[in-house]
Amino acid sequence: MSSALYNQLILEHNKKPRNYVELPDANHKAEGFNPLCGDHIWLYVNVADDLVESIGFQGKSCAICQASASIMTAQVKGKPVAAAEQLVQDFRAIIMGKLDQVSAANQDNRYFAAFAGIANLPARVKCAVLPWHTLHSALLNEAVASTEGAADPVPGSGQP
Repeated sequence: MSSALYNQLILEHNKKPRNYVELPDANHKAEGFNPLCGDHIWLYVNVADDLVESIGFQGKSCAICQASASIMTAQVKGKPVAAAEQLVQDFRAIIMGKLDQVSAANQDNRYFAAFAGIANLPARVKCAVLPWHTLHSALLNEAVASTEGAADPVPGSGQP
């Protein structure tokens, strides 16, 4: 299972993350935290004319979270905000093993497929979904995102 989990695409994006940069002039920002794993990221987004013009992230996180953030930034850059939000929903569906809920536009997304095997590992789901939760929060002008409480993608998987 570990070879499926840490496939080549995830390893590549962890080793050389795309858009790993602070954007001081970002007009949307959010901080994401996964207390279970210790992942902590900051996401910076510039939206203009309803398009994600630029996006960057920084932080300290595990390989899955960093790769997910890297892939996410590459996937949403240049897209309309509505398309970015659809990517968030589709990624959540894939990471939870709900493939029937993925929009037609993203069913063959090779980047998402790299994370499909994580659905059976609840603690790792939180690592992979944190950047996407953080993007959603940033687009809504919410300053903080978490994988706990109401935002928990896998209810019942947190620590007591």
